[in-house]
Amino acid sequence: MNHTTPIALHRSLALATVCLASTPLLGAKDTRPGAPCPIQLLDVTESTGVEFRHTYGGSGRLYVFEPMTGGLASFDYDGDGDIDLYFLNGAPLPGTETEAVPRNALYRNDGGLKFTDVTAQAAVGDTGYGLGVAIGDYDNDGAPDIYVNNHGPNVLYHNNGDGTFADVTAQAGVANGKLLGAGANFLDADGDGDLDLFVANYLTFSYELHKVRHHVGNRMYSGPQWYPPIANNLFRNNGDGTFTDVSAASGIADHAGAGMGTVCADYDNDGDTDIFVANDGEANFLFRNDGKCTFSEVGLMAGVAYEMSGAPHSSMGIGCGDFDNDGWLDFYVTGFHGEFALLYKNLGGGLFEDATRLAGAGAGTYQRVNWGNEFVDFDNDGDRDLFIACGHFDRNLKELDRSLDYRQHNIMLMNEGGARFASVSEQCGSGLTPRLSSRGAAFDDLDNDGDIDVAVLNWQDAPTILRNDSARGNHWIQIRLHGTKTNRDGIGARVKVVTGALTQVDEVHSGRGYQSHYGTRLHFGLGKHDRIDRLEVRWVGGGVDVLENIEVDRILDLTEGTAGTSQ
Repeated sequence: MNHTTPIALHRSLALATVCLASTPLLGAKDTRPGAPCPIQLLDVTESTGVEFRHTYGGSGRLYVFEPMTGGLASFDYDGDGDIDLYFLNGAPLPGTETEAVPRNALYRNDGGLKFTDVTAQAAVGDTGYGLGVAIGDYDNDGAPDIYVNNHGPNVLYHNNGDGTFADVTAQAGVANGKLLGAGANFLDADGDGDLDLFVANYLTFSYELHKVRHHVGNRMYSGPQWYPPIANNLFRNNGDGTFTDVSAASGIADHAGAGMGTVCADYDNDGDTDIFVANDGEANFLFRNDGKCTFSEVGLMAGVAYEMSGAPHSSMGIGCGDFDNDGWLDFYVTGFHGEFALLYKNLGGGLFEDATRLAGAGAGTYQRVNWGNEFVDFDNDGDRDLFIACGHFDRNLKELDRSLDYRQHNIMLMNEGGARFASVSEQCGSGLTPRLSSRGAAFDDLDNDGDIDVAVLNWQDAPTILRNDSARGNHWIQIRLHGTKTNRDGIGARVKVVTGALTQVDEVHSGRGYQSHYGTRLHFGLGKHDRIDRLEVRWVGGGVDVLENIEVDRILDLTEGTAGTSQ
């Protein structure tokens, strides 16, 4: 969270963005006020049975990391076909007294958007200060495991396959000391078939280093620029339930920043998994993988280190997807108020451009603090829209700037099908009506009806569960991958879906958005196409499976090596 004032050039670019975002696009969908919006999200939180409430643990001392908690995960922990929810929580900080110790919470999906709190029986109620979370089957036993990135020692929960978990942090060797955590990701960094672990760190913090900022007589949270930067960590999976810290050997430890959101994705289409780290107020990192677990930091060269003006961005969360269906994964990076969230369009050849203005992708973000976000095809029309979770954290905002609010509306930008977005936040149902201070967001089909729903963790509040009630009529497919030679979750695998002239790609990611996890079951909207011509899966390590003439409107389980052809 960069508290510096944007430079004049940045403000001029901002005004240009607003003008471009309000310019109609010929042939675009009708997004004028009052026009029916094809995307409809309904707030159904009260009927879901989710009673979790987030706490940040603060006592008024304003520790820098208090606003950064936290993330959440959506995944099928018990293998019953329903997507469950895991919420991270804060913990009491020095000066805070509490009768009940806050815990993370796991809610089992019982179907029909009804959830049951199973935290106690599952034994995953960590009481640490939760920030980031990633899900992955690190031991390839067929059950997804949980990694929690805390302020303080982290936690690895091994899934026992019977609805319970075991804390195996000590034997696995991934507690990561007493660092201040951020995003986390499982990835196969060396292509050996098991999942390694990337752990982002926010900054160098101790209570002795604590600083409070003063502005116009008000005490405020300090920013990351007040603390020394810190390097991130990479743990290689040894294949026996233990990990080895290879941060130095891999090149990851050579670069210090202020990590927040992270995603591991093959941005250059070379078959191995790279790492993108959103650094708060500093240059972002893009770690290019040579396929053998050695990384080169190429963020500046690739064009994702800074925004178009050359200024550092208060980067928070990272969305990753192919918004313009050109076969290359793009990035969307959220930030602080006084900045636009940024759309980095992948040009191929290892290069990106800041396409925020041209695509109208910054609409509504300038006056808000933006956190969790993702490219999601909410209306199944074959292109990916943008959801952005928003919320400030300083209750003294009105004394500083009357245009700012602590509680803010979230944002929906609808993809108009021509690589441009239009804001439909006020037209897409009650799900965008609440004014809260949101953080992490997760996107999955929570009721198995063929469209993507949303779960949002709200700071110091109850979460929000949004049911997707968008208009029916468009087709879809969801793909659940099962690796055999590669990791069991298919993390890092790329899927291409071809329907007529429409070609879409996506990857399985572990850990994404703002310190969260979701979307292991890949979802593709297909528009009016009632069959898939060709489906291609490229697994980490180079194997390719191909299916043709596939039925739609279903969840397809695909096991490595059993599809039409494999090479």
